[in-house]
Amino acid sequence: MSDEDDENEFFDAPEIITMPENLGHKRTGSNISGASSDISLDEQYKHQLEETKKEKRTRIPYKPNYSLNLWSIMKNCIGKELSKIPMPVNFNEPLSMLQRLTEDLEYHELLDRAAKCENSLEQLCYVAAFTVSSYSTTVFRTSKPFNPLLGETFELDRLEENGYRSLCEQVSHHPPAAAHHAESKNGWTLRQEIKITSKFRGKYLSIMPLGSIHCIFHATGHHYTWKKVTTTVHNIIVGKLWIDQSGEIDIVNHKTGDKCNLKFVPYSYFSRDVARKVTGEVTDPSGKVHFVLLGTWDEKMDCFKVQPVTGENGGDARQRGHEAEESRAMLWKRNPLPKNAENMYYFSELALTLNAWEAGTAPTDSRLRPDQRLMENGRWDEANAEKQRLEEKQRLSRKKREAEAVKATEDGTPYDPYKALWFERKQDPVTKELTHIYRGGYWECKEKQDWNSCPDIF
Repeated sequence: MSDEDDENEFFDAPEIITMPENLGHKRTGSNISGASSDISLDEQYKHQLEETKKEKRTRIPYKPNYSLNLWSIMKNCIGKELSKIPMPVNFNEPLSMLQRLTEDLEYHELLDRAAKCENSLEQLCYVAAFTVSSYSTTVFRTSKPFNPLLGETFELDRLEENGYRSLCEQVSHHPPAAAHHAESKNGWTLRQEIKITSKFRGKYLSIMPLGSIHCIFHATGHHYTWKKVTTTVHNIIVGKLWIDQSGEIDIVNHKTGDKCNLKFVPYSYFSRDVARKVTGEVTDPSGKVHFVLLGTWDEKMDCFKVQPVTGENGGDARQRGHEAEESRAMLWKRNPLPKNAENMYYFSELALTLNAWEAGTAPTDSRLRPDQRLMENGRWDEANAEKQRLEEKQRLSRKKREAEAVKATEDGTPYDPYKALWFERKQDPVTKELTHIYRGGYWECKEKQDWNSCPDIF
């Protein structure tokens, strides 16, 4: 158990270089040489080319069966901010919040499709499906991601395979905030800064992400923004933990004025309605509905084109049900979970790859975080000790920083407060919010392997 103080901020700690013990299962070349003779040489060569590309791991060590009562820790924390509650790794999953944020890109192809749309209202349907898809991975994921350390980063370079690359950085620890910037050569940019606030209410836990998500399409300049809904974790005291999403999302196209309102219907034991239901309407600037969206946040989203029908008094009326059914189109469907996912924290195919060690990343990358790596490898007691060590080291660093600030004030000398490395805090031109926007330079530094400006956080 750690003994974190109220702020739970993280600063410097001595570097530990930890190499993963299990990089996932690699296929050997013998798979190719033993190929059946009816496969052509061309095909065998193609297989070899595929094998030499970066191979993605498809499994991680199974979750050990450690029993620990969540209520024994949480009962003293009712009404408190979750980031201030000291939690052992036993309730974590071996990914950081930065990696969880990157999982928003699992269905990136929805944005690829949206970028090709000539009609802005159709484009908005795909953007809406993308916002809903980011919740699909949460349905069984009741474990908590690691709180990132201040200055921690996570990169995901999928330029070759999927056309995008992404960078996250923990830019603040009081309150916890992460900035994220992803860019695709398929014509879009996604950026966000999310502050997580959470309250433990006794029977359930509410997680409220604050901050706007921006999606910009390069060819048209269409600029969409939206915010996330509230996530609730139920049955904290007794029973099986389960997750619900509830609230409304308004997606706005700031260039055209088109809007989409999505409603996430909270689960009700007494309702006959389908569980985890999401409904939506896509409207033009005059408020006229062009598309209706229907689905669930854990399975799929469909859209229906609204064909106006002349009503009895000459006004427009909604089309009949069977006509709407003919225009039904599936926007998104959830990928099935990998085999044995229940033993691997219910990770998706993408999630299984995120903590795999990669050469050349920044020394602040989440993959190099020692307590998280120990936890992934099933060494939970060592992971808890390592977590405590990191927290204690960083507590001392924070106090040192505070003392320097006080001294500077007394001496009248300028004091430079903490600044993020890859993101700059400034007013967003669209939402007018103060937010962290990517300043550039990360991938250039990676190319040169010049990480001199990175803090020593592990």
